[in-house]
Amino acid sequence: MDQRIQRAREIIAHEAEAVQRVADRIGPDFCAVVDLVLARKGRVVTAGMGKAGIIATKVSATLASTGTPSIYLHPAEAIHGDLGRIGEGDVLLAFSKSGETQELLIMLPHVKSAAVPIVSVTQSRNSTMGRHSDIVLELGAIDESGPHGLAPSASTTAMLALGDALALVVQEGRNVGPQEFARFHPGGDLGRKLMKVDELMRRGDRNPAVESGSTLLFAIEVMTRTPGRPGATSITTKDGSLLGFFTDGDLRRLIERGLADPRTVRIDDVMTKNPRRISDETFALEALGIMRQLSIDQLPVVDAQQKLIGLLDVQDLLDLRIG
Repeated sequence: MDQRIQRAREIIAHEAEAVQRVADRIGPDFCAVVDLVLARKGRVVTAGMGKAGIIATKVSATLASTGTPSIYLHPAEAIHGDLGRIGEGDVLLAFSKSGETQELLIMLPHVKSAAVPIVSVTQSRNSTMGRHSDIVLELGAIDESGPHGLAPSASTTAMLALGDALALVVQEGRNVGPQEFARFHPGGDLGRKLMKVDELMRRGDRNPAVESGSTLLFAIEVMTRTPGRPGATSITTKDGSLLGFFTDGDLRRLIERGLADPRTVRIDDVMTKNPRRISDETFALEALGIMRQLSIDQLPVVDAQQKLIGLLDVQDLLDLRIG
């Protein structure tokens, strides 16, 4: 085996071991931080210098994306005017392996004077930062990976894992589910996957429908002239309640069996009765899963009263690269 491969595996194993040791140390202090964050009305302000600052920035982003307002405050900028960014109702979450980062230590008395509780993520509660914090999430002694153990590596990996654990446990405490999560991720691939059927379904003149009692020929005409030609139509009662569904595939099967005059055949006699349907509140990714499971290309969309309000076509989902 190439020695570089072996060395890389050793480094990753070393960092994984550091994360596991931090996981084993989690106890009442962690719960106290969760309770503190949930109780405060302001933001979680994260801070750290160098590589720890990069971790603090990422943890702040994770908090914000999971329902906890948060910003990152650069300690050097803070002591030159940006301390005004932190105030009543906030919590300071400070990251420092040694607990002796000078810029953070200069911040602490000013933060305390604003009655802002301080949570430190550091190796030892006996460090200067640890002694001046309200709660300490103690990492324990961590040896860095790599040549001579000089570059922040295992310690920052452990900080990141602990920060993620805090953000996600707080998310559970806030009961932030998929609907709330979607509000924070409207763009990109994640945003598309969290879109709801209501945002994608065809409605109005793009939602083909015929009333019960119509002829098969009329249903075919509606399917043909509907913009986008989805190849399906819903069948409803006079008040708009969904009764059935009819597709191009159903028509082909009728022709194979020797279709009678479509001008005399009632759509009620050839439609799929009580078809599978979805709510407009369904997530698009869930709807795609239903379509794939049932091997279908369209689904009628109904409201809480089972009234037809739209049509979801698989092509609309594929065009958005959902799934």
